[in-house]
Amino acid sequence: MTSAPAELPRKAGDLRAAGYLPRSIKAEIRDNLLKELRAGRDPWPGIVGFTRTVIPQLERALLAGHDVVLLGERGQGKTRLLRTLVGLLDEWTPVIEGAELPEHPLDPITPASRRRAAELGDDLPVAWLHRDLRYAEKLATPDTSVGDLIGDVDPVKVAEGRSLGDPETIHFGLVPRAHRGIVAINELPDLAERIQVALLNVMEERDIQVRGYTLRLPLDVLLVATANPEDYTNRGRIITPLKDRFGAEVRTHYPLDIDAEVDVIRQEAELTAEVGEPLLEVLARFVRHLRESTSIDQRSGVSARFAVAAAETIAAAALRRSAITGEEPAVARPVDLEAVPAVLRGKLEFEPGEEGREIELLEYLLRRSVADTARERFAGLDLTPLAHAVADGNLVTTGERVPGRDVLAALPELPVLHDVAARAGVEPDDSSGRIAAAIELALEMLYLSKRVAKDADDDTTVYGA
Repeated sequence: MTSAPAELPRKAGDLRAAGYLPRSIKAEIRDNLLKELRAGRDPWPGIVGFTRTVIPQLERALLAGHDVVLLGERGQGKTRLLRTLVGLLDEWTPVIEGAELPEHPLDPITPASRRRAAELGDDLPVAWLHRDLRYAEKLATPDTSVGDLIGDVDPVKVAEGRSLGDPETIHFGLVPRAHRGIVAINELPDLAERIQVALLNVMEERDIQVRGYTLRLPLDVLLVATANPEDYTNRGRIITPLKDRFGAEVRTHYPLDIDAEVDVIRQEAELTAEVGEPLLEVLARFVRHLRESTSIDQRSGVSARFAVAAAETIAAAALRRSAITGEEPAVARPVDLEAVPAVLRGKLEFEPGEEGREIELLEYLLRRSVADTARERFAGLDLTPLAHAVADGNLVTTGERVPGRDVLAALPELPVLHDVAARAGVEPDDSSGRIAAAIELALEMLYLSKRVAKDADDDTTVYGA
């Protein structure tokens, strides 16, 4: 983050003359959101699949000046969405230099800052705070205390000789320190109910009280939170008075179509090898089948992170094969999908009675996903010549130690192979690994439709008669 531009005012008097008058955090967000919408720009970079559902609801809530809770299963992008709110803040905002809280120089709220403002007047020094520092995030845990969120007496300040009744002995918590900013609380129901009570004043009266002190700080914060549906967490709930103080509850969801699911995977996955579009579609369908399966506990959901981790796993499998065989570049092929069930089984919650069948279930749904993707990609394409070639003794062996060039060498020159490659988005002069990936997908489709046989062991898979 760069330092504040030198031309910005450095004293309260200059600030007033330049027109930097106090403005509430919600008015600031409203103004900036309207500016983005009027300019036709996307205020939510990196958010996929919410354009017609979640985003309009959230924008209406922000324009109304509401505190917001996002409700949804794990891995639906709730936290990422909240973090994009930072982009709706002014890039730089003035604060009192040296103050404990980020107070506006023309509107101090703590006794110490008010005293300094009265003494220095227009000479009160001004610093500039970047918007990245105006977003505070807290993961709610059962051991979170009122002191963490609101504040408590600072024993060091008392030891310095100040009276216990002096408000300046308070050490402020997360919420006051986010004054004129955004406070995000993840997994709000996990916050103990007595701690949730401490937020009531913040959300309604916009002030705080610490251990009976008469100090009342008119805080200016936007409070946003995430929560899983209560029937999933069972670890707690949002107390009714607090829920009532949130102006908007926005329900999130998983991507509604395959394209959006693929976009999320490609955006979020850190791939160590090339993974083509057909395999990403397989993973997208795999996740959707899991979300529809009665064998999976749907109350806990199937996170988008599952598909992301799956993509990273098959990329790693391709990279490992590339190192073993010496084939470059490293390109993921359908054979790499075999690594997914065993590695990612622990990321899912299965229904009771499915013990011992987890891998079998995942492999079955993965095969369905491959078949669905292949049918979509090769619809209307006559694969009979490829099936006949394999049935006539041209055995095709693949596996984690088999390079793509060996897969291609096992087959005669067939025009249909070029059509298969084209349907998979592969160019004729692409690497053998990319072409082999397309052919393996077609062979798997032929096997699943019982047009060719397959013999598999731990190291290799052989397609043949």
